[in-house]
Amino acid sequence: MLIRAGYDIRFETEVEVPMLALLHVRPERQRDLRTPEVLNAQPHLPIRTHIDHFGNVCSRFTLPPGSTTLTADFVIEDSGEPDEVAPDAPQVPVDELPDDVIQFLLSSRYCEVGKLAEEAWDIARHTEPGWQRAQALVTAAHERIEFDYMKASTEHTARSAYDEGFGVCRDFAHLGITLCRAANIPARYCTGYLGDIGIEPVDYPMDFSAWFEVYLGGRWYTFDARHNTPRIARIVMARGRDATDTALTTQFGRARLAHFHVHTDEVADTDLSKPPEQTALPQPRG
Repeated sequence: MLIRAGYDIRFETEVEVPMLALLHVRPERQRDLRTPEVLNAQPHLPIRTHIDHFGNVCSRFTLPPGSTTLTADFVIEDSGEPDEVAPDAPQVPVDELPDDVIQFLLSSRYCEVGKLAEEAWDIARHTEPGWQRAQALVTAAHERIEFDYMKASTEHTARSAYDEGFGVCRDFAHLGITLCRAANIPARYCTGYLGDIGIEPVDYPMDFSAWFEVYLGGRWYTFDARHNTPRIARIVMARGRDATDTALTTQFGRARLAHFHVHTDEVADTDLSKPPEQTALPQPRG
């Protein structure tokens, strides 16, 4: 299947503000691109990229005073297959984990493993190690939080989301990750595109989504505490310990987010012969 995806994001600043952005698809998915994926800036900005220590494509640039719009529009091929389910995947003993996986057992900014250890083991002790245990922990996170798009907060951690009982996709991911780590199952945060493809349309604005991966049987598997069911057409942009490592943009100064729009839609192969629609850039305020 083919997916057309992209974004239209506008910032307003009073002075120059350096910025990092993780707005490209992961290197592993770039071979699936059917059209170029380009980070466009208006006004034009010098942009340089590098691969960060989690393997994400990181862009660096400086916003000038005034209004700056970042856009992208591309087509990518996807298998159309749902997330893999592997009920027999075993849990890897901690002392046998690869060195680069150990970090995904530790606490991080939004995933306070020690603060949810008791809750995690209350669930884990009734399950067999491996896929069954990971799924039970994910289901617990899914059932604990109520999705509320209007209550998104960058201050929410896994512990506060657990206590308050509401959140957005990143809170579901943080809670699922924390419960898994507390039960000695490595888990890493993922962010990317996940459109309403293969499901009934939802009634809230499209956004970038968050889910996570757990390490079982020597490889990583996708889990999604918010939906708690296999989905199709995920396009990973960044991976890390939590939302801190995978922030779509990180500014070093004051930059107000004035406009934010994401699109992710299935398209037919015949649509590729048509020129891309031009994104109408929003006018600066003031």
